[in-house]
Amino acid sequence: MKKSTLLIAALMTFGTVKADEGMWTLYNLPQAVYRQMQSEGFLLPYRDLYESKDAIKNAVVNFSGYCSGVVVSPDGLVFTNHHCGFEAIRSHSTVEHDYMLNGFFAKTLADELPNKDMFVSFMREQKDVTPQLESLGYSRCGKDQQAAMVDSLQRALTDSVRQIDPTLHVDIDPFYEGNRHYATVYQDFTDLRLVFTVPKSMGKFGGETDNWMWPRQTCDFSVFRIYADPKTNGPAAYSKDNVPYHPQHWARPSLEGYQAGSFAMTMGYPGSTSRYISSYGIVERRDAENTPRAQVRGVKQEVMRRHMRASEAVRIKYDSKFAQSANYWKNSIGMNKCIDSIGIIQQKRDYEARLRQWQDSTGFLKGQLSFPLLEKLYARRQERVRTMMYWRETFRRTNEFSTRAMQLATGMEVKGPKKNAAKKYHSFADNSNEWDAALDREVLSVLLKNYREHVDARYLPKFYTTIDTRFEGDYTRFVDYLYTRSLLMKKGAKLYYNTKAYKADPGVRFGQDVMDVFYDLNEGMGAINDSIETQERYLCAAKLRMEADLPHYSDANFTMRLSYGQVKEFELGGKPSGYYTTPESIVEKMNRAAHITDYEAEPIMKELLSARDFGRYTDKTTGQMHLCFLTNNDITGGNSGSPMFNGKGELIGLAFDGNWDSLSSDINFDKRLARCIGVDIRYVLYMMDKWGHADRLIKEIDAR
Repeated sequence: MKKSTLLIAALMTFGTVKADEGMWTLYNLPQAVYRQMQSEGFLLPYRDLYESKDAIKNAVVNFSGYCSGVVVSPDGLVFTNHHCGFEAIRSHSTVEHDYMLNGFFAKTLADELPNKDMFVSFMREQKDVTPQLESLGYSRCGKDQQAAMVDSLQRALTDSVRQIDPTLHVDIDPFYEGNRHYATVYQDFTDLRLVFTVPKSMGKFGGETDNWMWPRQTCDFSVFRIYADPKTNGPAAYSKDNVPYHPQHWARPSLEGYQAGSFAMTMGYPGSTSRYISSYGIVERRDAENTPRAQVRGVKQEVMRRHMRASEAVRIKYDSKFAQSANYWKNSIGMNKCIDSIGIIQQKRDYEARLRQWQDSTGFLKGQLSFPLLEKLYARRQERVRTMMYWRETFRRTNEFSTRAMQLATGMEVKGPKKNAAKKYHSFADNSNEWDAALDREVLSVLLKNYREHVDARYLPKFYTTIDTRFEGDYTRFVDYLYTRSLLMKKGAKLYYNTKAYKADPGVRFGQDVMDVFYDLNEGMGAINDSIETQERYLCAAKLRMEADLPHYSDANFTMRLSYGQVKEFELGGKPSGYYTTPESIVEKMNRAAHITDYEAEPIMKELLSARDFGRYTDKTTGQMHLCFLTNNDITGGNSGSPMFNGKGELIGLAFDGNWDSLSSDINFDKRLARCIGVDIRYVLYMMDKWGHADRLIKEIDAR
């Protein structure tokens, strides 16, 4: 592909860098950071990170907008986490062919399974476009004008790069709390096919018992393949005529392994962090966001778990939904514990006191950045934020009935003849393969009851009066009434919205009542939110100015980032944690499966992992096969599936989790405690080889 002329590098030189912490953009990686990487064992030239044809970034992909991945073969094979491929695996599963339960291997190219609404995205180039925006008067405009200005520049840049290659597009994202804006050129491939997955017992081994914990033995990977236009080798919509994509660069998995202290680097798409946020924002995160989220999800998951255990068909439908819910249920609990145990709020307050003294002495942003104002603004919105979190966790995409009701209330596709208003209608596609009526009813019932118990009465939707008067406070009877009397859940039903019957439909009214509360919660909040955003931006700008002699990375925003560090253990219960796990440790857990269901696995897995000789997958230093390992790389959500590289740029693992003590890292990275957990690439290849007998893939990958 021709190299776009849109973006140019602008390198900056900084002073001393704080090792191991940081999610660094690649095009302008500070030289001081690169020198620190070299001192810790990185062996490649600077240009092989971003600039060269064989730059490592050319093998790394954004996986479907929520994970990361890496290309590992000349024919477009992509490794990502098992949990990143979860929905694709689930969507292909049936009771008769349960790939989630039993795993899957496409023995030929023709057997590889296409996936709806999945993609991989390559970052081609990046540039700081703040000067262009400022030349247009960006900082002097209001919020709406700023958004329009960014959209206009984004369209213009996209038009420019598409003159070079019509498959490219440009996104402009804010960095440093909106103090800078970067433009990124992307190329998206939408024909992505499932090639290999281990059974869920291994891909999610340990389940919620081990989630966010160490030690881990999870074989958290899945394999996809990128398909391309046979004539151009570029992106193309799915077609049986498409062929495997041939990338300009791919990552070679290494069998050499690592030792304690070995250089380790992740590269991927971390989703969101709040490292620059004020102490007042941290309090809000703990009390008004995390606490409600954990509480509501705990209630919902009890119902889901019971129904999933009772029926294999229900389990297949909800495996992915449950995993998504449970992940940030536990994350919220763990983050709050870390915030309190580490004393992060007080640490932030102490830092802000020093920043205020510096501001007083320099006059920087005098009359603009105001700590008393920031405190007041957060206090004004905290209760509404807390209530809004209860609202979201109760009604927004938590059950099929609420989802449909809110779709109607917020506007959905109109069908029927254009010139006959009486015949226009709404209808829902048949998605009965994605939800279960009994589970859906019970979830809605328990969530309605829970919502009332935790929010102020003024934020109760109007239908709560109906629950009290007509159904005597019986939530189950009310939900049964909704399901029975409303057309929302009737297969093939047409809802003619210009009729009295539509307006009287209890599901329609339910959705309207729910949205009325949403609008009430948001009334008057726009100005407060904008003011907080402005003050937080000023706070970030002050930090950058006060520490101008240091390099600073921006908060994660799902753009490509690099983090570096070492293979490193930590103190666990006052004892060394160890930096890797072995087959003996997973077999020991499998032996406890009668008491902990998350440790259940197929007999063949226990047999394979009880082997004494793991051949070429054995670590030469320890004499054992490593399953998972620890580094002090700086990661967060979105980094799932991120490749982990050694100092030679070779693939040694895939990041899939953090430890319990890392859960506050979104707001405060503590290199003493925070660890990245990766699945060793040799464990991945061993399972593909000895369990999957995926000889054609092992040959294609050509690990050495």
